[in-house]
Amino acid sequence: MNQQDTVNFIWSIAELLRGDYKQSDYGKVILPFTLLRRLDYVLADTRDAVCKEYEAKKDSGVALDFLLQKKSGYPFYNTSRLDFVKLLADAANIKDNLIAYINGFSDNIRDIFDRYDFRAQIERLEAANLLYQVVQKFVDAKVDLHPRTMRNADMGTMFEELIRRFAELSNETAGEHWTPRDVIKLMVTLLLNFDDKALTPATRVIRRVYDPAAGTGGMLSVTEEYVHEHNQDATIVAHGQELNPESYAVCKADMLIKGQDIANIAFGNTLSDDAFADNTFDYMLSNPPFGVDWKKVEKQVRDEHEKRGHAGRFGPGLPRVSDGSLLFLMHMLSKMKHAPKSEEEKSRVAIVLNGSPLFTGGAGSGESEIRRWIIEHDWLEAIIALPADMFYNTGIATYVWLLTNWKEDRRKGKIQLINAGDGYRKMRKSLGSKRKELAPEHIEAAAKLYGAFAESPQSKILPNEVFGYRTITVERPLRAANGKPEKDKKGKLKADSKRRDTENVPLLEDVEAYFKREVLPHAPDAWIDHAKTKTGYEIPFARHFYQYTPPRPLEDIDRDLKEVSAEIMELLKDVAA
Repeated sequence: MNQQDTVNFIWSIAELLRGDYKQSDYGKVILPFTLLRRLDYVLADTRDAVCKEYEAKKDSGVALDFLLQKKSGYPFYNTSRLDFVKLLADAANIKDNLIAYINGFSDNIRDIFDRYDFRAQIERLEAANLLYQVVQKFVDAKVDLHPRTMRNADMGTMFEELIRRFAELSNETAGEHWTPRDVIKLMVTLLLNFDDKALTPATRVIRRVYDPAAGTGGMLSVTEEYVHEHNQDATIVAHGQELNPESYAVCKADMLIKGQDIANIAFGNTLSDDAFADNTFDYMLSNPPFGVDWKKVEKQVRDEHEKRGHAGRFGPGLPRVSDGSLLFLMHMLSKMKHAPKSEEEKSRVAIVLNGSPLFTGGAGSGESEIRRWIIEHDWLEAIIALPADMFYNTGIATYVWLLTNWKEDRRKGKIQLINAGDGYRKMRKSLGSKRKELAPEHIEAAAKLYGAFAESPQSKILPNEVFGYRTITVERPLRAANGKPEKDKKGKLKADSKRRDTENVPLLEDVEAYFKREVLPHAPDAWIDHAKTKTGYEIPFARHFYQYTPPRPLEDIDRDLKEVSAEIMELLKDVAA
């Protein structure tokens, strides 16, 4: 049975659940059972040795983890002598035996099944008289998940396919923990665009990859797959953190199946409890929740901002509480390698954001200060606009930001904007709000635009300063009843707060020249209160791609109207006749 046949067969097991389970809950049973069956095969050859070692040393007082891992040959083990075949041999006690079997695993594996709340699923299956049937299906000879038959890479691909299918069944919530694979492939292609060493066959390199909102681990998996498609000798060390228990369990299981160190997959809220404090990474990519508030962790985040400043993750500023996506971006930037001295020490970031972080917040606001911090450090390389309707749970416009602490010389001091909004194909069947997808040629086209770093209708190259501006405060004098301007004790004019206004002056333009041209002709008594001037940054993406079409000449419109009127009159004559 080939890999796809195995996927289809395991998928067919879900049919047993029809009627007793909602479709959206099928994955809660099939995914942990698939993992359990794989582990059953993986540990089969060393089961006896592990059990003997456990029996001999369990009362000795020594730490058993190292000894039992050495016997099993893996960073996990199971001290139970049960397996799937023995479970079937005792049908009357299959529930209790299955629970005992799971309890025999090392803590790092038991944690996965606990996050799945797998015991509750076992109880539910037993109550529906389905437990024996499900176990029996997995023992079927057609499902051979032994590592001699199915390598980690193939098993990982198969597991990913199952995750994808179950996510699509529950697409009403999948978008929170699942990023479409076409979007991830675009991100990974752009992120690794210039890593010749990692992508050159037979080159031994190690790359540390991190996703702070890992979901089910798709971004980590696709990165590893992409690199290994080009270079099997490269080593990808995956790290991730996830808040949702079930998604965390899926991610951890997927990494385990792929041979990753599951100690690098952490559970918890990245913003309030950073599991990888003081770590740096080569590549970081994420699709954090956007438009989601961060009230639950507001105290911890504000404390870090106020007490640690730039020594912490959130020094530049805080976005409004209604949207925490920029917090994730700052968090990722804090994990870039410090003061790189060569290209080998560079870090790169790819993150999916909606339109809000581009322009929300005026000069001096948290959002503007974050953008200012990023652009003035010259970390922002490019922003790519994606087509609408790309995600399961939203149809709004989304963008991929690319950032790095080591720009090529040609990119220094510049930002590339790429409009990839027209590069898509319509899906034959919509999945929630996802109605469009990126075909390989669309990903390749976007990558070429990025790699070329040249001006075109879809690509704009702009200096960093274009995105900055100064908000100046324009004052007008307070006038007395006789109409004359009032003064203070030192002879200065009193400002009339009711007539106060502000103007945004581009950084590349002289403030005084702007004021003389745009303000004084309309308000000759106005002046600038320089003490109130603030610097802001925004990225009005669409403005740089907007093509102005001048209105048609009035004589052309008049001529057309006369022609249409004449045609209408002729038609009316025909009707009357």
